[in-house]
Parts: sequence; structure tokens; C-alpha cells
Amino acid sequence: MVEFIADNLRILTTSNLALHEIEAMMDSEIETQMHELSEPSHAIHRIADGLPGFGIVAAVLGIVITMQKLGGPPEELGQSVAAALVGTFLGIFVAYGFIGPMSTRLASVAEEDIKMFECVKAAIVATSNGLPPQIAVEFAHKTLFSHDRPSFSELETHVRSR
Repeated sequence: MVEFIADNLRILTTSNLALHEIEAMMDSEIETQMHELSEPSHAIHRIADGLPGFGIVAAVLGIVITMQKLGGPPEELGQSVAAALVGTFLGIFVAYGFIGPMSTRLASVAEEDIKMFECVKAAIVATSNGLPPQIAVEFAHKTLFSHDRPSFSELETHVRSR
């Protein structure tokens, strides 16, 4: 975050780029950050997508084994069918009960992290447009998710205490 702020303020103060060009450059950097932060979530999601397929393979192999035991004792048939069903259950349960939700959580953490960059960008752009600091802070404040966003009075109290 410090690098993001420092780099963009340096560019803003040392170049003669128009504000909309600097804003576009910040957007590009934020998009790149989001892409990088999203990669683990996408990788885990692909694993979750494949696990039900492994469950199906386990079921098919279990049925093949069961077919080899036809004519044998019913207990052996029952164990083979049970093993096939457990493989199917595990593939689906792990995919939708653990790995899929983990992927979703990683994606939401990435979005929350990116909000910080968007908040800083909004403050820099508002300040660069000549808005007073209190208004620039308010512009930045509005970019936060509502559950993370402090109330106006909380924000004002915090800013005044600094």
C-alpha cells in the first residue's frame, strides 16, 4: 500500500500527465493486483470443480469391482457397493463442503484487500481535483463496503483526533 501511494503521488507530482491518465494507470495497477490476489482462489476453485469427478470415478471403479464379485457372498457385494458410494460422497462433500467455500472465502478476501487500494485511489483523485481534504476523505470513505465503512460521525471523530 505504501508503494502504491508513494509511486502514484510521485508520478502525480513529477509528471505532466493529465489526472485522468494517472487515474487510468491506478486502475490498471488495481486490476493487476486483483488478478494476482485472485489466482489462489481460482486454483482452489478448479480443484473443487474436479473433486466430484473423482467421486464419480470412485463410484464407477467400485461398481466394476462389485461386478467382479457377483455370485459371491452378499456381504462382499455390500462392502463393494458401500465403498463406491463412499467415494462418490467424499468427492462431492469435500468439493462443496470444504474446498468450494475455501475458494469463495479467498475471493472475498481478495476483494476486501482491493477495496483498500480503491479507497486510496479515490482520495488521491479527489485531492488532485482540488477538493478539500475532508471531502476527499469522504470520497474515499464511500468506496468501502458498508460493513467496513465507519459512520460519518465515527470518521469525523477519528480524523479530528489525529
